[in-house]
Amino acid sequence: MNQLELPKQVRIVEVGPRDGLQNEKQYIHTSTRINLIHLLTDAGIKSVEVGSFVNPSWVPQMAGSDEVLRLLTRRDDVRYIALVPNLRGLEYALEAQANEVAIFAAASEAFSQKNINCSISESIERFVPIMSAAKAAGIPVRGYVSCALGCPYEGDIAPAKVAEVVARLLAMGCYEVSLGDTVGVGTPAAVIRMLKAVLEIAPVEKLAVHFHDTYGQALANVYAALQMGIAVVDSSIAGLGGCPYAKGAAGNLATEDLVYMLNGLGIEHGIDLPKLISAGEFICDKLSQKSGSKVALATTA
Repeated sequence: MNQLELPKQVRIVEVGPRDGLQNEKQYIHTSTRINLIHLLTDAGIKSVEVGSFVNPSWVPQMAGSDEVLRLLTRRDDVRYIALVPNLRGLEYALEAQANEVAIFAAASEAFSQKNINCSISESIERFVPIMSAAKAAGIPVRGYVSCALGCPYEGDIAPAKVAEVVARLLAMGCYEVSLGDTVGVGTPAAVIRMLKAVLEIAPVEKLAVHFHDTYGQALANVYAALQMGIAVVDSSIAGLGGCPYAKGAAGNLATEDLVYMLNGLGIEHGIDLPKLISAGEFICDKLSQKSGSKVALATTA
């Protein structure tokens, strides 16, 4: 597939309140999570991961996600997304009135076994009842593919393997699949190779990308994906998050840095950068840590 013109508009999916906070060691109060989400949506974010309904013993920081969803002051034009690993998680998300849920699979057999103790095929089979119940409830489901550009256990992942998992998630009914560089090892050339394989089996409008910045390649990888026609990008306020299995993981792509680049490219996104930087300052102050966003650091120096 030939490279396309850059999209005129990009939808940003903010993952900071879930993917960004889930690995923090300190307790994060429910009110802090809620205030962060309010600041992000006030800045113009229209899709935000608010939490997950995994076992709290696995991810303690996501305990209370139901309370976060119930106490939010909602905006009609915002999608409030919850990650769900199983049918019980979906039921909790529905009770808390999430208006979108996400499921996750891996393109690496080793990662799937280490992360959720089952094979890729077994993990996807577990989604069948989730998809049926979500369809009955009228709730859209987003899919994630972890390790789309590399695995901490297997190394390089064949693009055809990624395409296979994407095809299965779309066939199940996911309206969109986000391709994640979980350990942040990807480069633009690897992104293009992977996307060429996936675009053979999936329309570009059903794909998103999710890059971690372990090796400082996240923005370059986004630009490569934009050249391939991708118009949905996941990112995390202040660059929070990252994969605990990745050596030297620097976190997710910072939303502030993504917005700054899109501004420079003349691509519409609907987000107010100064308000976004303020949201990052808020959560970094609460966490007593420095922002992972170079744009935030440069503008507040």
